[in-house]
Amino acid sequence: MLNLIDRIFGLKANGTTVKREFMAGLIGFFTVVYIIAVNALILSEAGMPLEAAIVATIAASVFGCLIMGFWGNVPILLVPGMGINALFSYTMVQSMGLSWQEALAVVFVSGVIFMFIAFTPFSKMLSAAVPQSLKEAITVGLGLFLMLIGLEKGGIVEKGASSILALGSLGDPQVLATILTFLVAIVLFIRNVPGNFLITIVVGTVIASFFGLIDFNQSESASFGVSEAFQAFGALSFGNFWSMTFWIAVFSLTMVIVFENIGLVHGQVSFINRPDRFSRAFQANSVSAMTSGIFGTSPTVAAVESAAGMAAGGRTGLTTVIAGLLFLVAAFFIPVIKLIPDSAIAPILIIIGSLMLQNIRNLELKDLSESFPALFIVAMIPFTYSIADGIAIGFILYPILKIAIGKWREVSPTLYVIAGLFLMNFVFHVVA
Repeated sequence: MLNLIDRIFGLKANGTTVKREFMAGLIGFFTVVYIIAVNALILSEAGMPLEAAIVATIAASVFGCLIMGFWGNVPILLVPGMGINALFSYTMVQSMGLSWQEALAVVFVSGVIFMFIAFTPFSKMLSAAVPQSLKEAITVGLGLFLMLIGLEKGGIVEKGASSILALGSLGDPQVLATILTFLVAIVLFIRNVPGNFLITIVVGTVIASFFGLIDFNQSESASFGVSEAFQAFGALSFGNFWSMTFWIAVFSLTMVIVFENIGLVHGQVSFINRPDRFSRAFQANSVSAMTSGIFGTSPTVAAVESAAGMAAGGRTGLTTVIAGLLFLVAAFFIPVIKLIPDSAIAPILIIIGSLMLQNIRNLELKDLSESFPALFIVAMIPFTYSIADGIAIGFILYPILKIAIGKWREVSPTLYVIAGLFLMNFVFHVVA
């Protein structure tokens, strides 16, 4: 059995073991499992039944992780993306007037276009067109974004007046629990204790219980009728297919999922020193995004939190398969999983974000035409709370600066087109 697993995933060739991959999958799962509840709640804002949204989120995550594990063979978790789910509910449905069934059709069509790009030379063309400075900046920006999410989850920073971030109260039990858990996490991590993140989650949960942050008496049930549970499956509607609104939505969503995932996948395969797996991982990503519309959810993306499993030692698709199977099991244990507090997860996100931030040393800071667009990406991803918008601003600024100093030939024709498309996307959002 072990020999078969090794042949499928190449464990020895990648210097890993079944035990290490299992632990990495477990860690990755626990850092991203919050998506089940959060994504379902956001989709319900589009009018989708909450029960159906929960099942769709789990189903898309299971399928995405399995196809990434077996086809991509990298430890990248595919789950419905934060930000994209907001685009689905608040922009496509509430602002543009599509029904949630029509928005699912938009997801499907965008996924088909994504697949065309991923399975043709266009994927390599697009990847080659992106300068190394921007690729590195995306990784750094994602790291800073991950740190911000961790700090917010732990209550260490919070939104105050006018949405300005402020330091949380040190007397807040959640903040104290997060700080204590972080101290445990960073010591275990620096000492390279096996399973350090999993230990952190367990210890962090115990610490949170001492501060009264966990309600063990909560009895929310994840059980519901079969008809309600699968109401979103295959519910996509093409009734508005020929309208301008439908195709503006397709264009906007395609731009986001293609270029966000180029950045995410490139950063993650580079993080584990397996850049040769980019094409396969990107292809798996595209198939998963397309099927998301069929399952009944917004598109899956390469989760930023995948870095937690990688930092725990995950190097192959076995990590992702383990996480995918745990998502399947999670359908029966949603109330139990919800007991894990934010204060137990936040320190892990902060540490992983810190690791990704180290890529800033690879930026060429002396050349301002390279560094300014890169630094804008780094800053705008967390400041706008949107990976897609942060990437777009950097991509638009890069050719503008190159033209300004007479180095327009250094920009590939493909990047000019990409920048123009991102600019059009902003215009469409203003018009819509």
